[in-house]
Amino acid sequence: MKKIVTVVFLLIAITGIYAGWKVFGPTLSAPDGKYFYIHSNASYESVKDELQKQNILSGFFFFDKMARQVNYDKNVKAGRYEINNGMSLYNLLRMLKSGRQSPVRLVINKLRTKEDFAKKIGQQFECDSLEVINFISNNDSLKNHGLDTNTVMTAVIPNTYFVKWNTSFKKLFIKLKDEQEKFWNEERKQKATDKNLTPEQVYTMASIVEEETNISSDKGLIASVYINRINKSMKLEADPTVKYAMRDFGLKRILYGHLNFQSPYNTYQNKGLPPGPICTPSTETINEVLDAPKTDYLFFVAKPDFNGYSNFAATYEEHLKYAKAYQDALDELIRKKQSQ
Repeated sequence: MKKIVTVVFLLIAITGIYAGWKVFGPTLSAPDGKYFYIHSNASYESVKDELQKQNILSGFFFFDKMARQVNYDKNVKAGRYEINNGMSLYNLLRMLKSGRQSPVRLVINKLRTKEDFAKKIGQQFECDSLEVINFISNNDSLKNHGLDTNTVMTAVIPNTYFVKWNTSFKKLFIKLKDEQEKFWNEERKQKATDKNLTPEQVYTMASIVEEETNISSDKGLIASVYINRINKSMKLEADPTVKYAMRDFGLKRILYGHLNFQSPYNTYQNKGLPPGPICTPSTETINEVLDAPKTDYLFFVAKPDFNGYSNFAATYEEHLKYAKAYQDALDELIRKKQSQ
């Protein structure tokens, strides 16, 4: 009798240890990319199917028992959940039950088009790129934000944002707009006003400057050229706006034939700033435009040593000298490459 009791006790102990190991032990395997995604309106069974397909769980006996006990089988929460190798079933279910998901780290740098923006969002969030395009290409959805289809990208301030994966694009856009409003504090707004520009116009000018140069010390000077041209009712004649109008960002040289391309974004054809930005400029470039010095410059052209800097001129005659020096250096460079 004593042996039977001992055997039963050992069986109970072993069963308890096994159950404890399955529930609290490091039994889970991380999925590819370490994140497990649960889509909106997913069912409990579909969650189980995905856990099995991705080899995260090897069996569901204990998972089902615990899920029913905490009512998770009737309360699935969408999200992006980080699962590490050796995670316990208990911690997994507690995370899924609470909806404690890992936010997406959305890093926005320079984007040239709305399509680029939509693609980036579609790649990182549950909402797809078509949903994004439909929203940002619809004036009715934008008018409540004081924007239209031309100015919509001025709401996108390059930065790092942390957003839940299953956030709808409407809510994501509100977050971006809130950050934009924080960025445009009273000091920046006043600087824009002092230059007779709106924040949206500063952003648009900065987008052109961003495409013109990577040299920080030249950004404010280039902005001063554009401001002076606007004040004198001159065309900006900015080459990057031609590339944007043609959607040909690989153009190395702007030829006379390109200048005739008909588009409201072609500043060789139209006076003033284009109707919206041609990229998402860095906050550094926006600040350089806001702090642009007062100059009498009306022209600029790359220096002939190809160091990335520009020569600035107040008169057309002076500009022609700088332009010829650059053109001669460029022709010589082409000749050398052709002779090699």
